Amino acid sequence: MSNRTNGKILMVDQLSKIVPVIMAGGRGTRLWPISRSSRPKQFLALAGRDSLFQETLQRVADSDQFAAPVIVTNEEYRFLVAEQAQEVGVELGAILLEPAARNTTAAILAAALYLKDKTDDDQVLYVLASDHKVTADAGYTDAVVQATACAEAGELVTFGIAPTEPATGYGYIKQGEKLESGGHRVAEFVEKPQLERAQEMLDAGGYYWNSGTFMMPRDVFIAECERLAPETSAAVGDAVAKATADLDFVRLDKQSFEQAPDISVDYAIFEKTDRAAVVPSAFSWSDLGSWDAVWKVGDMDAGGNVARGQVTLSETEDSLVYSDSAHVAVHGLKNIAVVVSEDAVFVGDLNATQRVGDIVKRLKSSDETMALTETHKTSYRPWGGYSSLVLGERFQVKRLFVKPGKQLSLQKHHHRSEHWVVVTGTAEVTVGDKVELLGENQSVYIPQGEVHRLANPGKIMLELIEVQTGSYFGEDDIIRLEDEFGRS
Repeated sequence: MSNRTNGKILMVDQLSKIVPVIMAGGRGTRLWPISRSSRPKQFLALAGRDSLFQETLQRVADSDQFAAPVIVTNEEYRFLVAEQAQEVGVELGAILLEPAARNTTAAILAAALYLKDKTDDDQVLYVLASDHKVTADAGYTDAVVQATACAEAGELVTFGIAPTEPATGYGYIKQGEKLESGGHRVAEFVEKPQLERAQEMLDAGGYYWNSGTFMMPRDVFIAECERLAPETSAAVGDAVAKATADLDFVRLDKQSFEQAPDISVDYAIFEKTDRAAVVPSAFSWSDLGSWDAVWKVGDMDAGGNVARGQVTLSETEDSLVYSDSAHVAVHGLKNIAVVVSEDAVFVGDLNATQRVGDIVKRLKSSDETMALTETHKTSYRPWGGYSSLVLGERFQVKRLFVKPGKQLSLQKHHHRSEHWVVVTGTAEVTVGDKVELLGENQSVYIPQGEVHRLANPGKIMLELIEVQTGSYFGEDDIIRLEDEFGRS
């Protein structure tokens, strides 16, 4: 069965044996300022045409051995997940919504219990992060086949990536005895080491980077969670039992799920179980956990530079220059990272970009800069999105863009009036009881408190300039009366 069609959601009873479980709820702060909590790195095209999430989907969509993937994400990203899957034509088995961040043990267990509730058939879970860069070559295929055989023999399998350098940003796994199923028993897990220790492991051999990718029998994993992580098992089990359907999404029960400990599957299960196995893997892999990792997987010029966006380089070597807004010119620098977003710029030593997370923590600690870690000037919605252009004391100017066939909620505001000017496309505007079509250079006024709606009935993107006037412009001054996306 191929999983590539028109992006619709499949019923789980159509799933075959190996079920990809894709974790897509991370915040991605280490790639600030491009990656932010409102649109983190898994949903960005950092090293190719498609986003990392879309690349992950496509790796498991072109093979008949995989079922339609189950996605575990949080409520904020639910429409991003559905939209990006539809864009690349990949069917989804389910989208589970976490009401709180509780790390990978709870996320994987929620998917496992959800699937078990749908079928008693044996299933192998192929657990993938949505924000890793992987080359799906022959080495990748061989590793998947070997890991599957090992999982079918009852082992909880992690993919160990053959190290190419003494990296200090990854955890390591030491392989032990060879198993009949083809993998190796895990002899030791090593936390992110200092450089000297990393070099020692590289020289010794038998150590692999911990990729955070797993292949494991569903029921064995559930049983090990019951045995080794009973608090997580109880909380997540209750959250799945009380889950509710919402459009194409499955909402895990909030009160129950929040009782689960915040702990990774490595700590909770793999470091305690006697079933942990590692499959040494030779394919190219990166968790893209820092800007130097993005540089390493990028297309380098003759000077060792990776440039993305509007960039001009002069006498610059071994550097990453990334811009999604302004034109950036860099002269006479080496080993530098320059990353430019709509409203922030990061400049630093390329070899020290793992420290970006420390900068984000400092920004979050101040009310004046916290917003820089949360949202961009451009915010995306299931219907399109908007960019904030100018914000004054009693006015705000925005650019709205609405996708063909989409509409905003029927809504009103208590504290502001709005004036819309169409600059591209055709707008269907509802103001009170009146509905009219507006073309380019036409406008409409929406008085404070009036019920209104904006829709795009055309075939091209609708763009407007919105001028808001009033005393308050927060998004919580949107009173939705009707909404096709289920938002209150």
